[in-house]
This record gives sequence, structure tokens and C-alpha cells, in this order.
Amino acid sequence: MNLEKILAISGKPGLYVLKVQTRTGFVAESLLDGKKITVNLKSNVSLLSEISIYTYEGEKLLAEIMQKIADKESKGPAISHKEDNAKLTAYFKEILPDYDEERVYPSDIKKVLNWYNMLQAKGLVTDEVAATVATEETPAAEEVVAVAEVKAPAKKAVAKKAPAKK
Repeated sequence: MNLEKILAISGKPGLYVLKVQTRTGFVAESLLDGKKITVNLKSNVSLLSEISIYTYEGEKLLAEIMQKIADKESKGPAISHKEDNAKLTAYFKEILPDYDEERVYPSDIKKVLNWYNMLQAKGLVTDEVAATVATEETPAAEEVVAVAEVKAPAKKAVAKKAPAKK
């Protein structure tokens, strides 16, 4: 599953696809309604490809967890994120049996399941093999999201005129 250009923007509902980088930030398109928004550099933005879930052995990438959900559900939708917490934690325990129950909250599980269902509804849940091929063809997330520091253009040096000879 390729999550390289999928974003979660703090304060904005749903997920977004990174479209183009601008001088002051970037343009993203909502997966919910298809509207494009501009996001400045001060916004708190997370790439889904960079998010991990705590386990007792370390951390697992969100892409791996979503792939496990896709395998369990045969690429179909997962249970709703609106189910009660006991049902959600039991479901998540089937997906990731060694997740750290003290550091992964029910709200985190709801978010993961909601994101998975959004991606699945848009047809973005794909096989791992296809995702690795797509990853090799697209630039790395660091290249796409890295925004160069904007510097003011250097002032041109004004040449001093030599004093006129008399």
C-alpha cells in the first residue's frame, strides 16, 4: 500500500493527497470531497508513510498495519471506527497482536480504521507488490515534501564610480 503522498492535516477532517509543492507550502486535494486546499508551512502535517504504531518489540509502520487489515478483509472495508472501544481493541488485537496497549489509545485505533476505510473507499488499497513498484517510480516523500528554505534574493552590489580625473 503506497502512502507516500497521503497526508493528515491537523485541524482538517479526513485525508489529503499531496498534489504540488509551492513556494509557501503545498496544494493538497481532499479524499472526502475532492476540494483542493493550500497548506502553509506552519500547519501541522503528517505523512501517513511516516506514522508508526507502538508495539512491545518497537514500532510498526502504518502501511504494514493497513496491509494486514487489507489482507484480513480481502481488500474490503474494515469495521467502522464508530464501534465501541472494546470491539475496536479486540479487532486491532487480531490485526496487530503485540501492539502496546498502554501507548496506543482507542482514539489511535479509531483513526487508523477510519483512514483505512477512507483509502479503501477511494480504491487506494492495493497489493504490497504494486505499492513497491509505484514507490520506485515516484520520488521519495522527503523529496516531495521537503521545502527549501526561502531566502530573499541577494542585493546587487552597486559599483562605485571612480572619481573623474581632472
